[in-house]
Amino acid sequence: MTQQSLKTKPKLYALVHRRISLVLKVVLAIGALLLLYQGRYQASFEVLAILFITWLPTLLGKHFKVTIPYEFESLAVVFVYMALFMGEVQGYYTRFWWWDAILHTGSGFLLGLLGFLLVYILNEKEDIDLDLHANFVALFAFMFAMGMGSLWEIFEFGMDQVFGLNMQKSGLVDPMWDLIVDGLGALVIAFLGWGFLKKNAGSSFMEKWIDKFIDNNPQLFGKGP
Repeated sequence: MTQQSLKTKPKLYALVHRRISLVLKVVLAIGALLLLYQGRYQASFEVLAILFITWLPTLLGKHFKVTIPYEFESLAVVFVYMALFMGEVQGYYTRFWWWDAILHTGSGFLLGLLGFLLVYILNEKEDIDLDLHANFVALFAFMFAMGMGSLWEIFEFGMDQVFGLNMQKSGLVDPMWDLIVDGLGALVIAFLGWGFLKKNAGSSFMEKWIDKFIDNNPQLFGKGP
């Protein structure tokens, strides 16, 4: 493989991920307009809110001057699209019993990775006197994902009570299973993060994302100019 092709490959991957995100955002915008035309104003507002949420990774990255790996940003957009638009607006949660379990497992992955990055940045910053053990970092990533998952269940409960929705379907059973599968996804990330800190081999997808995040944001780790 030539050196030119090696340089082109990451750019091609980034372009594909950006196109996927853009297509999903366009679909959401068109969907919001169609719902508005049909007189389904609440559903149209929900889709517009979802569309705004899909832009949050980009907006937060620019605000905090952090370069988010395009894989993570694309996964976040896809997850929001599948969870809120397809799940709530299109009714996939009621049509497919396994839809909720898959998405909550995915949220455990994403939130666990976010929790790991938060504490890993603090652990590696040269101007912060902090040296956390790999076991604690992994535990924090797991507990962060579980905490955010619990907040989401509280949000669903509040929406059901205030707006008369049915986000929690079967009462206690639904949120409990949601938290269980959240925990399974978070546990996988905690284990991978622990392995990254112990071996730093860079072999798993998570380790490659972390390495890319460090390379793209040296200022967070005291390595910038």
